[in-house]
Amino acid sequence: MKNFALIGVGGYIAPRHLKAIKETNNRLVAALDVNDSVGILDRFFPDVSFFTEFERFDRYVEKLRRQDPARRIDYVSICSPNYLHDAHIRFALRVGANAICEKPLVLSPWNLDALEEMEAESGKKVCTILQLRVHPSLVALKDTLAAAHEAKPNQQKHDVILTYITSRGPWYHNSWKGNLDKAGGVATNIGIHFFDLLIWLFGAVQNSEVHHADGHRTGGVVELERARVRWFLSVDRSDLPQAATDQGLSTFRSITVDGKEVEFSEGFTDLHTVVYQRTLEGNGFGLKDARPAIVLAHEIREAKPQGVSSASHEFLQELKEAKRV
Repeated sequence: MKNFALIGVGGYIAPRHLKAIKETNNRLVAALDVNDSVGILDRFFPDVSFFTEFERFDRYVEKLRRQDPARRIDYVSICSPNYLHDAHIRFALRVGANAICEKPLVLSPWNLDALEEMEAESGKKVCTILQLRVHPSLVALKDTLAAAHEAKPNQQKHDVILTYITSRGPWYHNSWKGNLDKAGGVATNIGIHFFDLLIWLFGAVQNSEVHHADGHRTGGVVELERARVRWFLSVDRSDLPQAATDQGLSTFRSITVDGKEVEFSEGFTDLHTVVYQRTLEGNGFGLKDARPAIVLAHEIREAKPQGVSSASHEFLQELKEAKRV
């Protein structure tokens, strides 16, 4: 049984980490959040020591490291706001623990370089949650694409359309998630898992264009080794397709490959646990795995939008016709 500490236990994604720690038969020893609405701890680890101040959390973890080998922290799970991830990863390595960090590991690619150096110095590992890579439907798709590419290595690039709309209310834009410097913008905050998936499926990035970007939505085209991807990401409820609205849905997620829908709407519940199992077995997703999508998301964030055209995602074209972008 391994000992865990968790930073950001009051956040949206923390329950999946708590569940994963529990389901992999490990123990949460310490938890931190600046907010104290953390009653969920009673559901998973009712005896865990909880802190609202980082300094006291740090002191406790250090005390365990020096005075109580049986409760020394082996892993620090990190669910804090995006811009704090690399600082909290460095904390984990400094106290002799491995880090399991939510996406994105960092906002800027060069911060990965410092983490690689600290990883080598500490002898500990930094891993992240690239859960779409373990989704059974997407693993099967990767196998199918690889077999097709092996049979016809010179075939034309796949035509891929990514659409992801996840409704967020006004709170989003008044929280750190709506702050570009803290969250990285829409493409990073809600899109990085999909960019990682597309690179994993279709190969390295060859070119990237951003056609539109604002605080609510963004879209563009990315050329990969084996696919041309038109993508659209939004947190604005009014961008949902009518069919989704009619069903009372707040999220619309779609990936088509050569006009065929990839079905992966179910099966998300246990993916964090699967990633934790892999990580604990020494087969987690590390810094090198995370880097390509972080580089692409950063390029998208820094790019000057070229404007919506006939080459853009159809949702962007419709928004332009409606004079909403």
